[in-house]
Amino acid sequence: MNAPRDLPVTRLDAAVIGAGVAGLYQLHRLREMGLDVRAYETGSGVGGTWYWNRYPGARFDSQAEIYQYWFDEAMYKAWQPSERFPAQPETERWLNWVADRMDLKKDIQFDTRIDSAHFNETTQRWDITTRQGERIDAQYLVCCMGMLSAPLTDRFPGQSSFQGQILHTALWPQEGVDLKGKRVAVIGTGATGIQVIQTIKGEVGEMTVFVRTPQYVIPMRNPKYSAADWAGWGERFHELKQRVRSTFAGFDYDFDAPPWDSLTPAEREAVLERLWDDGSLSLWLSSFPEMFFDEAVSEVVSEFVRRKMRDRLKHDPALCELLIPTDYGFGTHRVPLENGYLEAYLQDNVHTVNCRKTPIERIVPEGIQTADGTVHPFDVIIMAVGFDAGSGALTRVDIRGRGGRSLKEEWQREIRTAMGMQIHGYPNLFSTASPLAPTAALCNMTTCLQAQVDWVTDCIAYARAQGKTVIEPTREFEDAWVAHHDETANKTLVVKTDSWYMGSNVEGKPRRLLSYIGGVGNYHRQCDEQAAQGYPGFAMR
Repeated sequence: MNAPRDLPVTRLDAAVIGAGVAGLYQLHRLREMGLDVRAYETGSGVGGTWYWNRYPGARFDSQAEIYQYWFDEAMYKAWQPSERFPAQPETERWLNWVADRMDLKKDIQFDTRIDSAHFNETTQRWDITTRQGERIDAQYLVCCMGMLSAPLTDRFPGQSSFQGQILHTALWPQEGVDLKGKRVAVIGTGATGIQVIQTIKGEVGEMTVFVRTPQYVIPMRNPKYSAADWAGWGERFHELKQRVRSTFAGFDYDFDAPPWDSLTPAEREAVLERLWDDGSLSLWLSSFPEMFFDEAVSEVVSEFVRRKMRDRLKHDPALCELLIPTDYGFGTHRVPLENGYLEAYLQDNVHTVNCRKTPIERIVPEGIQTADGTVHPFDVIIMAVGFDAGSGALTRVDIRGRGGRSLKEEWQREIRTAMGMQIHGYPNLFSTASPLAPTAALCNMTTCLQAQVDWVTDCIAYARAQGKTVIEPTREFEDAWVAHHDETANKTLVVKTDSWYMGSNVEGKPRRLLSYIGGVGNYHRQCDEQAAQGYPGFAMR
């Protein structure tokens, strides 16, 4: 929609895009500074990921005691999660509770999609337009749009011809969907597909899972939390707040095991068993860092997980071949937690299609046609096919910086940022959950999003105190950060694996590890050093 030229222009100190975990906190911090700020949210309510992803079985896999805001101890203690890994409805309620407690909604404009943001070199401000035609003039633009918020919806030829219902997990209807007794296809077996499959397996009539890339999985241990349990976590508020900021992935656990080479095979097995039984991501993120660098170590850890999976699949040869990875190592993909996922495939009403042998060719009116010519009939097709991760949320907005340069066009050639928070050539544009920072994939999101919001806020406050109105990373600093990012990434096995971590799931996307893999504690140290030294990597004028 073209913006009517006679509409009034909203003038702000700062515009925030998104009202999820980061957007809510960013709105609070900038408002606390006394800035005239408004947040713009495409959805009708707060929550970001937890507003949109309401598919069956959606829940997070960071423990409730660390998936938290850390700026208000009383608020932490006042909300009591029901279990270790709460489901989507509870998380959405929590974020609404936070927004209401902080009185944030009055400064959030819902049902508003930002279409474009152009930097005006004359005014040194951002000209922003919404899909509804509103125009916004803001000094600072802060994009808190999430790392998994650009769903890949149009994946197969013929989708519009399907006579049944096609559902994308990230765009699930708020009113829900009745799947009872229906013939349901699930395309995709990543973390989201796994949650859907294990949840609807007893509800559907028949379910066919289209499997391309098998996943290593860990059974989730999800105890209920009592008031006494939560009081105990509340007593550890300050300890946890400091702990999560310093660990490798922003969780309360870290790589604390002795070095791999110092242990006997039996001692290594004991460590793996202990962490497996914890039922969290600790096996991935607090066992042996050597598995990310050493192929021999990776194979031992991977085989440990394969053995656990084979046992649950009753050593069925066909299912083991289809569902257990052998061509990449444990932890080089996102590791999902699950509850009864593998057992779903042992049910008589659950069928599989091996998309490595017979890929999906197209969607037809009756269902899904595979490369062997078979048409699989369905009533409902559930697409758990992922996202244009990290970069997609930003490139779906027409963002143009100095000289009219297009962020979409530049990132089609090479994805670059300065610490994942600014981009050379785009003054006063800040972002969270963007490429080349831990928030792009490898962090407990509340930990890293809050740290980025704090850095952005402090950077703006510093510039204002210095009488500066424009902030932009230097080309030299961005070059240095990209080089450091790549050097760190290229030491690991992660870059040798095709996954959304590398952008491999989007055709034509430049190949680069989206997330900084040098560790959350190390990342925060470097961010703190920039701030303490007066932001030498960022030109201010």
